[in-house]
Amino acid sequence: MTIKRYGTGEKGAGGQPLPFARAAEAGGWLYVSGQVPMEKGEIVPGGIVAQSHKAIQNMIAILNEAGYEVEDIVRIGVWLDDPRDFWSFNGVYAEYFNENPPARACVQSHMMVDCKVEVDCVAYRADRA
Repeated sequence: MTIKRYGTGEKGAGGQPLPFARAAEAGGWLYVSGQVPMEKGEIVPGGIVAQSHKAIQNMIAILNEAGYEVEDIVRIGVWLDDPRDFWSFNGVYAEYFNENPPARACVQSHMMVDCKVEVDCVAYRADRA
């Protein structure tokens, strides 16, 4: 089985090289690395709602770049800086994953400065196995 990596050699905030792939694909499975609400190297302002939209959109963009769709997502992982943001995050999440939602885990974790949320996912396509 071969492994295809997407987005290696990318640069993060401050131009630092990122020591990981944005996604890796093997045997029809795609693992998308954790995505934060970052645009052009900066965390987007606007609180949990705006940040949730951006983090999910960043994850979906990588998923699509690799040739997968939202419907292919099997599991999503969510990290929230503040557990009080859970219901606000769920409202945004439902806009993207209301029909046939994937399995999900959501935990509290301290995040980098000004970041309120991070998401990752695992997707599968039998035709890519």
